[in-house]
Amino acid sequence: MSNAIKLLGISGSIRKNAFNTIILETLAAKIADQASLVIFPLNDIPLYNQDEDGDASPESVQKLRQAIADVDGVIIASPEYIYGIPGVLKNALDWVSRPHGKSTLIGKPVLTMTASPSFTGGARAQAQLNEAVTAIGGRLILRPQAIIPSVHEKIKDGKLADEATLAFLENGIADLIGEIQRIDRAA
Repeated sequence: MSNAIKLLGISGSIRKNAFNTIILETLAAKIADQASLVIFPLNDIPLYNQDEDGDASPESVQKLRQAIADVDGVIIASPEYIYGIPGVLKNALDWVSRPHGKSTLIGKPVLTMTASPSFTGGARAQAQLNEAVTAIGGRLILRPQAIIPSVHEKIKDGKLADEATLAFLENGIADLIGEIQRIDRAA
């Protein structure tokens, strides 16, 4: 699999057994024959401080930026907190957006998804997430929203177990991989 597609997963939650992290882990196992999906934890990303940005940015931030640079595409899975994305994810995106006009996310294909115990599945957070990714210059995969309502009922034994949801998310990843392949062919 040396020529395999490399994907980076970013979960918008840092809590232990976070639904969105479990979803990414489940997807990593499901798509292993098509692509590698490595999850980058946001636990060590400090609050954004422009005084610490640039060449002297924190090591964890440099690692996040490099992790994005080293992959073909990114999957961001987020919960919804108070009708928006969690502060930890917004903060990471603030760091990733820098330096202005030179972000490693610029032009990178990005698939977004949200999951929530609510019946809306994090739809408002996804709108906010999509807007942030677009503002940074990420190449948002345009497709039906990947929102997962009642996520707490779809996780069993530490895995996303709902087959319909899994199939929908796998189709989203197929769209992401298709976009990556189109970019490769054009290059």
